[in-house]
Parts: sequence; C-alpha cells; structure tokens
Amino acid sequence: MNQPERAAEVRRIMEGTPPHVPPELYAEAVRRGTRVLHRRTTARRLMWLLLTLAAVAFTVWAVTVQPWAQPPSDTTPPLDGW
Repeated sequence: MNQPERAAEVRRIMEGTPPHVPPELYAEAVRRGTRVLHRRTTARRLMWLLLTLAAVAFTVWAVTVQPWAQPPSDTTPPLDGW
C-alpha cells in the first residue's frame, strides 16, 4: 500500500460513522485510569520522599564529618635554627 492509497483509506475511515462502544467499557476505562493515576501519584510522592531523605542524610553527614576541613596534622613541623 503506497502513500496515496494509505491516505485515502484513512480518510475513508475518518469520514465513516464511529463504531459503537459498549457502555461497560467506559466504566472499565475510568476505573483503570483512576488506578493508574493513583499509582503515578503514589510513585511521585515516594520519589520526592526518598529525595528529601537523601538530602537530609547528606546534610547531616556533611555537618558531622565536615569534609571541607583539613584534618589535623599528625606530625609537628621541624624546628630549624635552634
């Protein structure tokens, strides 16, 4: 099927009457859509919670360890000129 034939077929389908949808299909689609929406919302909230906990844990670690400070020297500098 080439491009003009495909376009003509699509045009014929679009101009026709839409097929009848069973009434129970609407309720099933709404139920599934609601379930998917709740799952996405729960997953998004869980990810934000994990991100917040990771940020708090990193902040607590950084404040207690202070990785930006130099550790104290274990040796004393040599005394010259005595």
